[in-house]
Amino acid sequence: MNQLKNQLAETVKALTPHIKTPPEVGIVLGTGLGGLAKEIDSDKVIPYEQIPHFVHSTVETHAGKLHFGRLAGKSVMAMQGRFHYYEGYTMKQITYPVRVMKALGVKVLLVSNACGCVNPLYRAGDLMIMEDHINLLGDNPLIGSNDNDLGPRFPDMSEPYSRRLIGLAEQVAMELKIKVHRGTYLVVTGPNLETRAEYRMMRLLGADVVGMSSVPECIVANHAGMECFGMSIITDEGFADCLKPADIPHILKTAAAAEPKMTAIMKGLIGRM
Repeated sequence: MNQLKNQLAETVKALTPHIKTPPEVGIVLGTGLGGLAKEIDSDKVIPYEQIPHFVHSTVETHAGKLHFGRLAGKSVMAMQGRFHYYEGYTMKQITYPVRVMKALGVKVLLVSNACGCVNPLYRAGDLMIMEDHINLLGDNPLIGSNDNDLGPRFPDMSEPYSRRLIGLAEQVAMELKIKVHRGTYLVVTGPNLETRAEYRMMRLLGADVVGMSSVPECIVANHAGMECFGMSIITDEGFADCLKPADIPHILKTAAAAEPKMTAIMKGLIGRM
């Protein structure tokens, strides 16, 4: 824990000279969703390689840049690309940027991701607000010694995603006439997509969609006392009885096509906080 605190102090010291206004909102942009960064009136954009104790994003669609600026009238800090467990990073490395956000004053964390659906009422191209999650990563970023200055030993997860923010986002979506679902996100390690039997199991467990990210960040945000909101773009359909081979270019194309809708909701949500 002392090592983590020392690392956080070094990162904050390196970033502070580049910050005009302390960030209120932290944003994590996932696969194919980095376009929201274009909406930010950026004061400073810093590659992850230049930030002490940040690891590097190895996924092709993740730009690996940290933005400071303003969006919808709020001071924001946005990750254009995240880190994943399947890249070989530890849970603490994956969630380290969330700790940095908290240390810089961020009170609200917004996460986004691309996912596949197992709920037969959902379709590729739809949006889903994350109401709850199921962690099948087999790991947890809070394992190990706990520092009460960073958060409690046993953080409550009865409301992992803020009902207040979910309600605001649904209001924005309704006014913009954008269809959104509200459901449960199940996270696995990846990087392979799931088998027919696994998709069936996930649906039986109560999942609506499945992905490979976001949950570690949410756990740490809750541990740190931050309000959390998550949104998914459904890029493929995991229906076991009619499953087709994964087409990654098509998945990325679907994410890009749906991104403007997610961007509009995120901007509207930030503006109403």
